Amino acid sequence: MTRSSLDDTEFVVHSIAQTAVDNEREFGDLDAVVGDGDFGFSLARGFEIVLADWPDFDRSSPADFLKKIALVISGRIGGTSGPLWGTAFLRASAAVAGKTDLDGDDVVAMLRAATEGIKARGKSDLGDKTLLDALVPATDAFEAEIHAGSAGTVALDRAAVVARERADATSFLQARRGRASYTGERSIGSPDPGAVAVAVILERLSREWAARDDL
Repeated sequence: MTRSSLDDTEFVVHSIAQTAVDNEREFGDLDAVVGDGDFGFSLARGFEIVLADWPDFDRSSPADFLKKIALVISGRIGGTSGPLWGTAFLRASAAVAGKTDLDGDDVVAMLRAATEGIKARGKSDLGDKTLLDALVPATDAFEAEIHAGSAGTVALDRAAVVARERADATSFLQARRGRASYTGERSIGSPDPGAVAVAVILERLSREWAARDDL
């Protein structure tokens, strides 16, 4: 059976949500992933609600599905992370409005739109904005592979590798305001937690996508 673009969109969102929940369980309050206990707890609780409500989401199109996810996240994740993640999903939804069949360029457009949403919301001195440390170069790598004619699995795997490289590289950056963890200045020698979160999500998605294609 051929998968649809909506199937793929659901798979990606489900992987993101499940990663957030599983990481909170594994690391306590996501201290090792996103830098702050309260942030990790609220993020995981919000995505738990997404998973619990999963059967009831609008599946008219990928855009409608993403829009509903955005509304749930914005209303259910506390602090500043809810609006940030909600805006990212809402921008991604708008990027593919009116489409049912998505190609590689549409995926890139969604990633770029989500990035702009994070930039728009992540202006405070919080760990959320450090997502961009890994997300931007990972998106660049994904786009380059797609334009080179690579398969989606190859493009996603390359994006995951780049995200991890960039997350690890942030260990060597001078901590300063705007590049801090959720609770304050991060320690030199430790990676930006938001960048690590992106790497963790992409690594899981890459593994699960490859496994699904092997079925």
